[in-house]
Amino acid sequence: MFPVVACASDPAQSRGRRYAELGRVVRGPRDDFQRDRDRIIHSIAFRRLRHKTQVFVAPDGDHYRVRLTHSIEVAQIGRGIARALGLNEDLTEALCLAHDIGHPPFGHAGEDALKAAMADHGGFDHNGHTLRTLAALECPYPRFDGLNLTWETLEGLAKHNGPVTNPGWALADIDGDFGLDLGSHASLEAQIAAVADDIAYDNHDIDDGLRAGLLDVDQLMEQPFVAANFRAVEDRFPGAPRDRLLRELVRDQIGVMVNDVIAATTANVAAAGVASVAEVRAAGRSLGGFSAELAAEERELKRFMYANLYHHPEQVAAAAAANEVVGRLFAAYADDPRLMGEDWSARLPGEECATTRHIGDYIAGMTDRFAIDRYAEIFGRAEVPEALAHV
Repeated sequence: MFPVVACASDPAQSRGRRYAELGRVVRGPRDDFQRDRDRIIHSIAFRRLRHKTQVFVAPDGDHYRVRLTHSIEVAQIGRGIARALGLNEDLTEALCLAHDIGHPPFGHAGEDALKAAMADHGGFDHNGHTLRTLAALECPYPRFDGLNLTWETLEGLAKHNGPVTNPGWALADIDGDFGLDLGSHASLEAQIAAVADDIAYDNHDIDDGLRAGLLDVDQLMEQPFVAANFRAVEDRFPGAPRDRLLRELVRDQIGVMVNDVIAATTANVAAAGVASVAEVRAAGRSLGGFSAELAAEERELKRFMYANLYHHPEQVAAAAAANEVVGRLFAAYADDPRLMGEDWSARLPGEECATTRHIGDYIAGMTDRFAIDRYAEIFGRAEVPEALAHV
């Protein structure tokens, strides 16, 4: 059996960065993947995630997940799996922390509005915008645009869900400048980051949905995977308060999923006979992820969550309001780009397609509350949709 550790990405063998960093003073013994992780953490785009929607649009309570806390939780899960498998923990962590940086305000509702507004100029997708943000829009360095991340980090963000056969314009631009071999699979670290994202939001969205009262416990227990894990929790802690049992359930399910990924990935690597990162990329299929049995149970859990939480009437109303806000903001900026402020309007490109994408960049970088404030500034506070009036 080939050990999974043989498939770990090695920073000493990195394909490098797009720009040479001549004269840079490197402080401490960090390798390139550690430096990528640190650049992501210190970026403005990462900090903005604390005010971007995860599930609930600008929730009233302080205990709900936002994009920032979700990304941290994904990184914790991903790093744990990577350590157990002997993969590169720092690359895995960097990918987990950065994977949602391209999300606009209001989550998928905001993304849908930007897709519609930019439809004639290539559209919008949050994964492509993650690459665009990190490789072009974040500009803290004197000599080049972007964070100048390693090829492996950019490749992992581009392909963590598998090969990309029809990239959108944002990803295609990055690929054209710094070819990411979009037709192959990504590293095992990227594959683990993707499944860590699934594990985190499957379980933490249950936690938040129950806290918000939008998920019904009895309906949740009709899911065989959940019911089996809850019975095991009840057997271990008879008579414990139900709210504590439910939180234990979430922790247990994360553990069950993590252990399944470790076992399934080990078996997949052995069965495929791969023993290097290059062979992982050329394997023709994803090797990191759930077993077939748990993958089926996880898909069923997702169907339940879409029907009962993500498409809950309160969520649908908030999404419609958010879509309206983003759509009207885009139209206002297209009509009068000066409304974006001097910094953004001064850099407005002259060509129509580039102008549309420039406006998209501005809106995509907004937090939920910044978007609402700009909307109220342009249209009046009384025009803010009721579902978002608390923001």
